[in-house]
Amino acid sequence: MSSAEKLLADLRAGSRRALSKCLSVLESTTAQDRELAYELLALCKPHGNTWRIGVTGPPGVGKSSFLEEFGQILLRQGRTVAVLAVDPSSTKTGGSILGDKVRMPQLSLEDRAFVRPSPSRACLGGITPTTRDAIILCEEASYDTILIETVGVGQSEIEVASMVDMFLLLALPTAGDEVQGIKRGIMEMAHAILVTKSDLDEGASNRAQAILRSAMQFMLPPTEQWSVRIQAVSVIKQYGLEETAKLVRSFFDESRSKLRESIRSEQRQQWFDMALHHELFDMLVSQARATTLLADLRSKAIIGTLPPTVAVHRLLSHLQLSITEQT
Repeated sequence: MSSAEKLLADLRAGSRRALSKCLSVLESTTAQDRELAYELLALCKPHGNTWRIGVTGPPGVGKSSFLEEFGQILLRQGRTVAVLAVDPSSTKTGGSILGDKVRMPQLSLEDRAFVRPSPSRACLGGITPTTRDAIILCEEASYDTILIETVGVGQSEIEVASMVDMFLLLALPTAGDEVQGIKRGIMEMAHAILVTKSDLDEGASNRAQAILRSAMQFMLPPTEQWSVRIQAVSVIKQYGLEETAKLVRSFFDESRSKLRESIRSEQRQQWFDMALHHELFDMLVSQARATTLLADLRSKAIIGTLPPTVAVHRLLSHLQLSITEQT
């Protein structure tokens, strides 16, 4: 039995330690771990009946607090829950606080729950470069509900919508701006918008819900036969959480199972194209024959003697010529 088969067998047997090890291998950048990660993923089987739910919102909206309570509701309903929480990385040191697990103390201790904070590694989109693969491994470990908490909300923090079945957007009722700085692009992708911390100001919460409902009338729903829901929630007062669980369960009704599989097929196509771009880039920079030219063209682009677009074109033209000569 290979190392990958042994590790996967432990994971399938319910070992949380094995799942942690698998995810660490996935996040590693060493050549040996990358090969092991590829072996692990190749052995995984598709799991079509799982729930993949993305959760995003501006900093301070209470994403972790919401997931702490929401995750426990799902557990009481008989589901198993894995939370993939993404923390922002420093652009200078690359480090992350990884404090999401601390903000989910009860959920982290549940036998049928798993909480994994990961650094974003400065990756745009609110997730990590390995989040898609991490979902596969969590499903292989028999978690039927995968909750993905993104870094935050912004113009680029919407990539999570391309890897989940349902997308929850959290909004504050008292942030000043009528739509809390949320842009149209991300609102169009949300299946439900939750106005959090509604206990702080009931009037502001009601106004925010009314404004959001009015705004959603001018947007197409992200999924056929589904109207976007607006729900007020409060973790402190414990209201709106059970209602949120009900609307999530209604979204994953069996009647939409074929539609979800169709959406996942489209997501896998996007995933393939993205993985291809990353692998081709890694292969390019590792080619010994291109290393000198790459360094020279990059230097010229940095100092401004050559536009980056032209520099990249010359590099790829050189590589294309080399491939043609070899064939």
